[in-house]
Amino acid sequence: MSELARRKLKKNARPYLYSGLSLLLIFLIVVFPIIYTLYISFTNMNLYHWYDFTFIGFQNYLTALFSFDSGFLTSLGITILWTLVNMVIQLVIAYCIALLLNSKFLKFGKFYKTLLMIPWAIPGYVSILLWKTGMFNYQFGLITKWFNDLGIVIDDLLSNSVSAFICCTVVNLWLALPYMIMIIDGALQAIDRSFYESAEIEGCGRLRKNISITIPLIKPIIGPAVLITTFTTFKQFDIIYLLTKQPVNTGANISTIITYAYENAFITSNYGYSSAVSIIIFILLVIFSALTNQNVKRKNSYGEE
Repeated sequence: MSELARRKLKKNARPYLYSGLSLLLIFLIVVFPIIYTLYISFTNMNLYHWYDFTFIGFQNYLTALFSFDSGFLTSLGITILWTLVNMVIQLVIAYCIALLLNSKFLKFGKFYKTLLMIPWAIPGYVSILLWKTGMFNYQFGLITKWFNDLGIVIDDLLSNSVSAFICCTVVNLWLALPYMIMIIDGALQAIDRSFYESAEIEGCGRLRKNISITIPLIKPIIGPAVLITTFTTFKQFDIIYLLTKQPVNTGANISTIITYAYENAFITSNYGYSSAVSIIIFILLVIFSALTNQNVKRKNSYGEE
């Protein structure tokens, strides 16, 4: 090998040598667990077959996807419903609050914005437990006290699937709304006021200005935030699990696919099946991400044209 070729090879290999340790850490922390989980998903590894587990092929996947008794499809349906309901309500409420905060008739707007950031700043674990013990508790919760003062007797809100789903949605909105309000608020402030002045000259009302000016202009700004929140809501774990399953199961059957995978792994110790469920979740998220990126690229290409 010539001296010139040796220098060129050394120069090309230098970046890989500098980033070698980082790449190794990424492989050990990210790539290897995925590969090992994929491997375990094809076995019957569980509490009784910890060392002597055997290869069973796609049986775990078939059980999850085609056996209605497994509970996976039910959990997937609840997860999709959970994501859609929370995202729609969150966007509507956040948009309305952001409009109010940007009203020229509102005084102390910055103070209200600071207050709205408090739920987002408090650790989620603390907020969830405060809601569970302070608001939804059947014996001394504030909501139970309100109904008792009105002479209305209610059951435990967290013991019924429908009411527990509503309670979890309320807590999720409490935690997630400040972030979405902040994003929409920033998007609204970036809009040039001249658009609204021209619309007022044309005789457009408030609703027309929102539909024709505000929403189209803020869509590119809040789009990434909506995607991130959708992913976060889809794989939400702590709210549902802490409210309905810890420290004891309240009786509500609203398991999402994340809590479903967790229970199969750490409650029933069915690690092979839980790994298969985790891989299915991973594939669903990858497909959703790919479709979303493709849609964004298509819109960008149309914009360039």
